[in-house]
This record gives sequence, C-alpha cells and structure tokens, in this order.
Amino acid sequence: MLRTPVSERRLDILEWLKDPAAHFPSRRRRDPTEDGVTADAVAAKLGVRRKVADTHLELLTDIGLLRAKRIRRRTYYRRDEARIAEVARMFEKGW
Repeated sequence: MLRTPVSERRLDILEWLKDPAAHFPSRRRRDPTEDGVTADAVAAKLGVRRKVADTHLELLTDIGLLRAKRIRRRTYYRRDEARIAEVARMFEKGW
C-alpha cells in the first residue's frame, strides 16, 4: 500500500464515498450507501472516462480501502471503514 502513489482523484473518491448519497444520485433500485457506487458514477463525477475511474477503483480495492460487490452485470464500490481505520491507526503509531 505504501508503494501506491497518492492521487488527488483517489483521495476525492475516498472522500465522496464517506457519504455517497450526498455525492452520487440514487440509482433505481440501488442505495449508494448500502450497495456502493459504480465506476460509471465515479467517472461522471470525476469528469473522466470509465477506464480511468476503473483504474482508480481497482487500485483502491486492491490495497483494501474499498470493497467491491458484484450485482448482476455491475460492480459497486464502497469504503471498507474497518480497513481505513486500521491504516489510520498504523500511521498514528508512527509506522
């Protein structure tokens, strides 16, 4: 995780996903707080192509800061609060 370069976009994604309902419109049968948000929604919010958003989301998932959940043909992303808290504790301890 420490080798992952810091990106303003990734920090924005993590911040938006703290309160996804405030930052992403609710989809038909999906609650952004419960289910998460799609790469399409993140791409639209960032103003980039979906492939770029996919790259950021996959990286954040790979390092454990996001959880991905597949529902039908879409993948929904949301924060892994337990992992984020664990990482924050490591940095507070001077790791």
